[in-house]
Amino acid sequence: MPPPGPNSTRWRAIGRALEHRNYRLFFGGQSLSLIGTWMTRVAVSWLVFRLTGSALLLGVVNFAGQIPTFLLAPFAGVWVDRWNKHHVLVGTQILAMLQSFALAVLAFTHITIPEILALSAFQGLINAFDMPGRQSFMVDMVEDRSHLGNAIALNSSMVNMARLVGPAVGGLIIAGWGEAFCFLIDGFSYLAVIASLLAMRRLPRRAAASKQAMAQALRQGWGFVSGFAPARSLLLLLALVSLVGMPYTVLMPIFAGHVLGGGAHTYGFLMAAAGCGALVGAVWLAARQSVRGLTRVVPWSAALFGVGLLGFGLSHWLWVSLPLVFVAGMGMMQQMASTNTILQTVVSEEMRGRVMSFYTMAFVGMAPWGSLLVGALADKIGAPHTLVITGCGCLLGAWWFTRRLPQVREAIRPVYQRLGIIPEVAAGIQTAAALTTPPED
Repeated sequence: MPPPGPNSTRWRAIGRALEHRNYRLFFGGQSLSLIGTWMTRVAVSWLVFRLTGSALLLGVVNFAGQIPTFLLAPFAGVWVDRWNKHHVLVGTQILAMLQSFALAVLAFTHITIPEILALSAFQGLINAFDMPGRQSFMVDMVEDRSHLGNAIALNSSMVNMARLVGPAVGGLIIAGWGEAFCFLIDGFSYLAVIASLLAMRRLPRRAAASKQAMAQALRQGWGFVSGFAPARSLLLLLALVSLVGMPYTVLMPIFAGHVLGGGAHTYGFLMAAAGCGALVGAVWLAARQSVRGLTRVVPWSAALFGVGLLGFGLSHWLWVSLPLVFVAGMGMMQQMASTNTILQTVVSEEMRGRVMSFYTMAFVGMAPWGSLLVGALADKIGAPHTLVITGCGCLLGAWWFTRRLPQVREAIRPVYQRLGIIPEVAAGIQTAAALTTPPED
């Protein structure tokens, strides 16, 4: 039998984290569930836009859905470090399923904006625990630590494949049957990920985290992310891009309906284009063999996101807007996943939940303020001008991180050497030490 060719080897490398049974179960169940999640996101935005036609209210609803994560994520991170992460995820998925069914019941009868706000806030509360729990549970599903970066990239691929399929399917369902059916399908889709979590076996037993006081535990987590230059710089850039860039999806219904003159189908195509770009970026990251070099990927990905947003804000033609949204989605995902991979690599196990809660706070928690910001700006100066401003903000953030890059790389290098990620450097040091040590008699 001939040896596998380079293409076969490359595809095997892209999916190497799927060799682990628990991660494979999670990947399959979550892939189905996330399609429903993106259908709900599209349906909620379109429902609010249909009921009110207000860019400001679109921002308010997104704010309500994300502000609990901003406020509670650091505390949730402490609890996630103390609790069984597997049980946390089962609980959050059950609660999210009930939230989607509640949206469906109300949408089939008569739903109001206050009810949408309340249920969005409830989902934000769930996410405050689910996101740090999910990110820190990744290392439990993938026994080989060298596969962790690949697992994170595959997870991003899964999210963005759903982001590609979900909005497109959601747009068709909204146009044909209405938003309530999206919520109903989403509710049933949670059964897939709950079943996959319950089917997992041989999860590693982690040593119980110390029951230190909440304030002390928070200070310890904050001390790491604020005192370690790579973590501090990565999270600051992620927070900035989340604030000014990622809420661009809030304005998608405005672009689809008013700027491009389309409807629910156009909205679905725009969201799918962003998801397709993000998927391409995730596959590229999954093909990488090492975390090395990701600190350079972070700033140019943020710059790519900014260029895509700026161009999309200036476009008035769908055939131009789609590739620009593709570029924006690719840049956004690559920055987010690269930041996640670096942090997960350098953090110690006992602090993983807390550090990933600050990641969640920067990634998701800043978005509600951005939703209010872009909603208010679009109400005053229009959606196109708003995206031009936010795109420039992302470019400025990329420039700032590039200026910090030498310090970041200098601080992270000893950590990579200790973990064996830079083996040739460690070997060189040992060789030099051997050459300078006099021989024994």
